[in-house]
Amino acid sequence: MSLMSRMSASTAGHRTAELVNALLRDPHRPGKPDLLAEPNGSGPSGPSPAGPTAPGTTAPRATAPLLPPRPTGLGTSAARILLPEAPRSTGPVPAAASVARSADATASVRALPRTPTAPSGTGSTGTGTAPVDGGSPVPALYCPPAVRDDPALGEEVNDRLVEWAAEVGVYPGQLDKVRSAGFGRLIMLAHPETSDPDRLLAAAKCALAEWSVDDHYVDGEVEEARPELLGQRLAIAHSVIDQAHLPLKYAPQLEEVVRADPVMVALRSSLDNLAGIASHAQVRRLRHELGIMFVAYNQEAVWATTGQRPPVWEFLMHRHENSFVPCMALIDTIAGYELSQEEFADPRVRRVFTMAGSATVIVNDLYSMAKEDPSDFSVPRLIATEEGCSDREAVERTVLLHDELMHTYEAEAAALALTGSPELRRFLAGVWAWTGGSREWHASSGRYHGTGTGAN
Repeated sequence: MSLMSRMSASTAGHRTAELVNALLRDPHRPGKPDLLAEPNGSGPSGPSPAGPTAPGTTAPRATAPLLPPRPTGLGTSAARILLPEAPRSTGPVPAAASVARSADATASVRALPRTPTAPSGTGSTGTGTAPVDGGSPVPALYCPPAVRDDPALGEEVNDRLVEWAAEVGVYPGQLDKVRSAGFGRLIMLAHPETSDPDRLLAAAKCALAEWSVDDHYVDGEVEEARPELLGQRLAIAHSVIDQAHLPLKYAPQLEEVVRADPVMVALRSSLDNLAGIASHAQVRRLRHELGIMFVAYNQEAVWATTGQRPPVWEFLMHRHENSFVPCMALIDTIAGYELSQEEFADPRVRRVFTMAGSATVIVNDLYSMAKEDPSDFSVPRLIATEEGCSDREAVERTVLLHDELMHTYEAEAAALALTGSPELRRFLAGVWAWTGGSREWHASSGRYHGTGTGAN
């Protein structure tokens, strides 16, 4: 079920809706605001002041935090085995060289602004949401807070995104739904390293083009879904993502088909626009992630045509391939720097990056539980079916899966940051910020919860 169809679906039974609503709106954000901050949450400028950032304000930009010497906290003992032992000293290190290295390490990381949160650490992860209908609290989602919230910037990006959607022709007759979804707000929250509306709009165009494939071809939200034709449609769409170069006699026929399909027009337009701020390697990276997502869409067609209800393990694998990863792949592009292909392709980086992507889409699955029919597919719905448990128990077990992924990301990404390039450190911190911004969008967008526009 796509983001757009989840937006327009009717609310589920009140107990499930209240449970999920309480979970997502829980003000407790146990994850530390900055992945690379010192264990006590303070940076070189001292501890952050207590209390949340006021709605509609932007947290002040802090100086670069120093990494802890080793990852600490819940789940980090496994991560520490990834770290090389410190080299044995063969003599005193000149003081000037030591200071220079320290200064270089600090200056290499462009810090993200940090929003104060409730205390984190081993003792805080057990805090749950407020009980619903007298039940016990559900464990809190382990996730950082949003780094910044600039409603005016989000609204500007959103307005320009809707204008672009009208230009390319996606979501005909449904632009009000596109506007109310607040995707510009999502991009503003998830990419806090820039306040440039043009760069944020580039990310928003790519995201909406990607999601339009789902809404037009897979879910039937905009036009009739044809599972039996999905593979063919995706193959032609992929020829736009990775431009097919046919012999001259046949190239015009492919071009005619592409220009007649608004989804393909949107994909081409978004990638052409992205190329204005991205390197060839960065655009190639996004194309690769979209190809993986198309494979996952074909998997959904198999379920639809055969009537299969996938087991939890298969759906979690599907979520590895069909998640927010294509959006997250643009973190460095939108921020204005480039993570090398060598580091991005490192299996250890790939592992934590895709785990963070899976965690973010599990949050979306939790939200959808309050909007979907019980027969629809999402992690908690499938857990309830497979394990024969209540909705509450399914939510609890889904939260634990999400938190496992987030704790693993936090520990292993911190370990990688110690030995990686400055760009890798920045990228890993950006992924952490992306998860917080995405969760905030799901939790606080009034339209998303049917209570009006903007943050609550």
